[in-house]
Amino acid sequence: KNGAGKSTLMRLLSGSELPDSGKIITNKKLSWPLGLNEAFQGSLTARDNAKFVARVYGYRGKKLQEKVQFVEDFAELGKFFDEPMKTYSSGMSARIAFGLSMAFDFDYYLIDEAGAVGDPSFREKSVKLYKERLSQSKVIMVSHNVAEIKEWCDKIIFMKNGKVTVYDDVDEGIAVYQGRA
Repeated sequence: KNGAGKSTLMRLLSGSELPDSGKIITNKKLSWPLGLNEAFQGSLTARDNAKFVARVYGYRGKKLQEKVQFVEDFAELGKFFDEPMKTYSSGMSARIAFGLSMAFDFDYYLIDEAGAVGDPSFREKSVKLYKERLSQSKVIMVSHNVAEIKEWCDKIIFMKNGKVTVYDDVDEGIAVYQGRA
């Protein structure tokens, strides 16, 4: 439900926000929230933003260039890949954000309110790549979309009034969310 702290949890898990108290301890590699494009520097090109992120993750030389090339090929923006991102539409930025997220291998991909990006062929390509990644990774998703939850999740963590309940049965968790259980 709205206001339960789901997006805050995502920011905490991704490390973009620090907890007021306690610690988050993991030995897993967690992505930033998929499709997050607020972190891009608008005055930089998509190429320069991709290089920056690759450097942050420790890539140099040929490996860095491979990551940037992956994002460029995946986003399909042509010459706009070398234009400042502040000139991009939200859809163009979303393509870069998703491509950049998929350029790196994570143990867990974080998704805060997943949404379709781009035209039908781009969405199809994105879903195909995402399913490939999830063959070796997991997803932590925040969503109100029951169809998305059924498609991508094998467990539900339901947050309400400061309480967290885990459901190993997705249908049971959805029934509780919808007030049917």
